[in-house]
Amino acid sequence: MAPRTNTLAIVALVTGFCCNIAAVITGHIALSQIRRTGEAGKGFAIAGLVLGYASIGLTAIMLVVMVFFTAAMGAFVAAAVGATSSATSSESSSAEPTGQTGAAYFDDGYLLVGTGSTVVDLYIDPMCPFCGQFDIANGDTLAALVDDGSITMRLHPLTFLDHTSQGTEYSTRASAALTCEAAINPESTLDYLAALFANQPAEGTTGLSDDELVALSGGSSSIADCVTGEQYHAWSQQNTDAALAGPIPGAEIASIQGTPTVLIDGSQYDGPIDDPQALADAILGVTS
Repeated sequence: MAPRTNTLAIVALVTGFCCNIAAVITGHIALSQIRRTGEAGKGFAIAGLVLGYASIGLTAIMLVVMVFFTAAMGAFVAAAVGATSSATSSESSSAEPTGQTGAAYFDDGYLLVGTGSTVVDLYIDPMCPFCGQFDIANGDTLAALVDDGSITMRLHPLTFLDHTSQGTEYSTRASAALTCEAAINPESTLDYLAALFANQPAEGTTGLSDDELVALSGGSSSIADCVTGEQYHAWSQQNTDAALAGPIPGAEIASIQGTPTVLIDGSQYDGPIDDPQALADAILGVTS
């Protein structure tokens, strides 16, 4: 008569597919009983042990993987939060300026000098050769009209010729540097404008370096941090977008089509750009 099969051996085999700890326990007990009683089922008990230990090993591996995965995810989330915080901080620090600082009127989009009753708006691009010709011819005349109280001059430095400076965005950098001077050393605003055009680079070149732009300042306070920190780049570019898209508040023209553009109390000056007397007569209302 064949020996009966050990019951725990069968239990070990069955639980090996669903309960690893029970399979290991019952498997060992079954083997012990089989050795004492000579019952059958040793193979079932061994199979249950193999399944139980394999399942325990797989569970342990999965736990280790989960621990490492959790740690990695924690590090990733921390890095992402840090990056977001840094980006938010950067955005905050580079937020476009508002209000007035020195001669810079950020909300209105211009640099203002003088207190005269006649308002002259001058739209220029630091890389524009015609703007250079205009300033060399008329800069002293305009400065004199500012000094004697005849005019209020509003400078609008634009950046639309960035593409002509071999990727250095010279128009933006120079316009922002002029804004730095106006904000930090307002009394030197027109002197800095004159220096920009006296040292104007040719179109198609990289333009002046940031250090050279800083060196043009004759003000009492350094503009180095303002220039190298790109403090007014975005503001200068936004002003350009607004000028090209329009409308121009209080002006007879809808938008700026080119530089230099001169508005005298909102009316566009269409005289010669290299005749200071003609410009002064137009500003002062002198007719021939």
